[in-house]
Amino acid sequence: MASRILIIGGTGYIGKFIVSASAKSGHPTVALVRDTAPSDPTKAKLLEEFTNSGVTVVKGDLYDHESLVKAIKQVDVVISTVGAMQIADQTKIISAIKEAGNVKRFLPSEFGLDVDRAHTVEPATSAFAPKVQIRRAVEAEGIPYTFVSSNYFAGYSLPTLAQTDSFGPPQDKLTIFGDGNVKATFVNEEDIGTYTIRAVDDPRTLNKILYIRPPGNVYTHNELISLWEKRTGKSFEKVYLTEEEVLKKTQEAPFPINIVMAINYSIFVKGDTTNIKIDPSFGVEASELYPDVKYTTVEEYISRLV
Repeated sequence: MASRILIIGGTGYIGKFIVSASAKSGHPTVALVRDTAPSDPTKAKLLEEFTNSGVTVVKGDLYDHESLVKAIKQVDVVISTVGAMQIADQTKIISAIKEAGNVKRFLPSEFGLDVDRAHTVEPATSAFAPKVQIRRAVEAEGIPYTFVSSNYFAGYSLPTLAQTDSFGPPQDKLTIFGDGNVKATFVNEEDIGTYTIRAVDDPRTLNKILYIRPPGNVYTHNELISLWEKRTGKSFEKVYLTEEEVLKKTQEAPFPINIVMAINYSIFVKGDTTNIKIDPSFGVEASELYPDVKYTTVEEYISRLV
């Protein structure tokens, strides 16, 4: 029988994709939501979609130990998709899991770079520190886990061609960190949901890092831009920044642009979404484990945009 899954933070950016994938795959799915969630129109619509897809919505809170333990006792697997400001507070989930005593797998909120192996600079180093602390706490408590390293969200990076100062489609000029020839991995959020849910009952992912690196989605920044240019017939002016210039501009930039720049430094200068040699002692790769998953390629994703 498929594991019963509790998702904490299911109305958030990546959480909704995890909830959807869990429900679609036939897992009995529970979403823990705060009392205030239905008052937010966007979240209210999401909750309606959850309910319509067979998800059980239960009221509870990261900061209400009793409700947390009660929800956890109903399931086999706990997936946290809480946002950046709550990463450190996942110690409360760890305490509740220990008290409940029935959890077969915990997936803390990660869904980005491998925080133990990324070549980070400030302020990304400080932003990632709570994720590192949660990893160590999970290990120390002996809780069975899977850490999901899903690399670069397609929805964050592809519509802007990974520009740090823009949230809209690229205009005439593009800034490229480094020489633009470092390989990076881009993953559609729906596919992150699919791969994550496939991993929850898989003994091969137990106490491992699940790297999501679909081979058709590995592109350099230059290749990404070239793909866009070919589809639109429009050429961009390209400004290349040396590593030193990237580091200087990152330190000068205001919050939160500086965090985005620091993460892009790790991705496009240091190659942190592709350069880790996955050793079976600590990690596995999702598209190798689940070759039947038809993931969205970068080319397909960009074809929806232009």
